[in-house]
Amino acid sequence: MATAIEIKNMSFAYGKQTILKEVNVKFCERKFSVLLGTNGSGKSTLFKSITGILSGYKGDIQVKGIPIMQLTHKRKAALIGFLPQFYQTVFTFTVEDILLTGRAAFSGFAPTANDRTLAQQVLAELGLEGLRRKLFPQLSGGEQQMVMIGRLLMQDPEIIILDEPTNHLDVYYQHFLMNKLRGFVANGRTVIAIMHNPTLAYQFADEVFFMLDKTVMPAVNADLPDLEMLKAVYNTNFLDIRHEELKIVLPTGHRI
Repeated sequence: MATAIEIKNMSFAYGKQTILKEVNVKFCERKFSVLLGTNGSGKSTLFKSITGILSGYKGDIQVKGIPIMQLTHKRKAALIGFLPQFYQTVFTFTVEDILLTGRAAFSGFAPTANDRTLAQQVLAELGLEGLRRKLFPQLSGGEQQMVMIGRLLMQDPEIIILDEPTNHLDVYYQHFLMNKLRGFVANGRTVIAIMHNPTLAYQFADEVFFMLDKTVMPAVNADLPDLEMLKAVYNTNFLDIRHEELKIVLPTGHRI
């Protein structure tokens, strides 16, 4: 299986505080990979480094065999689309305008007719047609999250990287989005996501990884929930429940 992103001997520190230590991991092309871990464990720092937002790390990060820092802005935009955990919009753009900013790396500040056509297609794909003319700050948190995912699709990247994409989404839209991500992979994209919900991870992901002790560890078998690893990561016990072939992974509430 070809490698989309490879991280070799990577470490990162803020001053004397080590955040990541000797990370070695490969994320495969055309797979849906999920990274599970606690708040403050270094997941977001890892993803910001992968996408080139953070520099100053030790080691090597390669995107399709190319060191991330050697990619031009336009080439990186074609390869990687990133949805951070937190985002802020200063201007009162409409939803359509927000989507069109996803083409800025390619069309600058003058959207083309093709860009506007693509925006309509993305709105339809995500069921957001009714929000087209609404102002982004007036939307609910869940609506804003779906619009930002639409903006990512406007970029049309080969690799989609998401930091807690189900944030603010209700149960319906969580599963709606996860099925969409599976569809993106089926159509040839690579998806890598940070998540907090083991059940969604094991139901939808092809590969599961854990953030533990400042590094990344792959699951031995993504089809079988690793309750011992989950216990080590989250410091609580878990149950693995099967219902009509669905994998349901729940914390018991009993902390170690």
